[in-house]
Amino acid sequence: MRVALAQILATDDPAENLELVRDHAALAAQQGATVVVFPEATMCRFGVSLKPVAEPVDGPWAGEIRRIAEQHGVLVVAGMFTPTDDGRVTNTLLVTGRGVDTAYDKIHLYDAFGFAESDTVAPGAKPLTVTVDGTTLGLATCYDIRFPELFRALADQGATVTLLPASWGAGPGKVEQWQLLVRARALDATTFVLAADQADPASRGIDAGKAPRGVGHSLAASPFGVTLDELGAEPGLLVVDVDPEQIPDVRAALPVLANRRL
Repeated sequence: MRVALAQILATDDPAENLELVRDHAALAAQQGATVVVFPEATMCRFGVSLKPVAEPVDGPWAGEIRRIAEQHGVLVVAGMFTPTDDGRVTNTLLVTGRGVDTAYDKIHLYDAFGFAESDTVAPGAKPLTVTVDGTTLGLATCYDIRFPELFRALADQGATVTLLPASWGAGPGKVEQWQLLVRARALDATTFVLAADQADPASRGIDAGKAPRGVGHSLAASPFGVTLDELGAEPGLLVVDVDPEQIPDVRAALPVLANRRL
């Protein structure tokens, strides 16, 4: 399976961000990718009010994502925001294309390092896997990476590859935490973890303020926790090949899922 991680720098304009999706999906398809993963908050960057831009998953913004996926024959995963009944929004991954059309709502909200995502975002409750071209993919979002039980639950549901869109908060040691956590979740769930972060605004001379705007360093980790490839801080497209058929041999050699006692 060839997967493209689109490390974009989203703006506060959903229409502009659709053009980024359109361009990167086309480039990924030209390079043979069948899955294209965009970051969390692809619809609209963090740091602005999200309620005015939130739309349901059957709304016009999501409809354009579906058309892009269909046009290029790829599965697109992209972060958006959907309205809720309590005045907040839901941090949602739209997952569409290649016979799939569903969405994952971020379970673990980023109430850490002085940021309170739950003030404006309502949590999801249900893990999600999808099957594309015979491969079961798990879905997770950003702060979810700090919770190994979710990644193991996805593995229990058959995931051999987990896709992780993010808009990671910057700060001392945060790039190193990001890299470590992606590799660790791959290792302790014995799955590939393919993580697409927003590019670092500082790489374009933009002050991100206190909002989690991304640090770049999108990366692919093997089920043995080895970094297969990684981008830097600037916008870019990372195309990687993964072989889910390796997973049974990995789990035979390192049966951490089978050996669990708790």
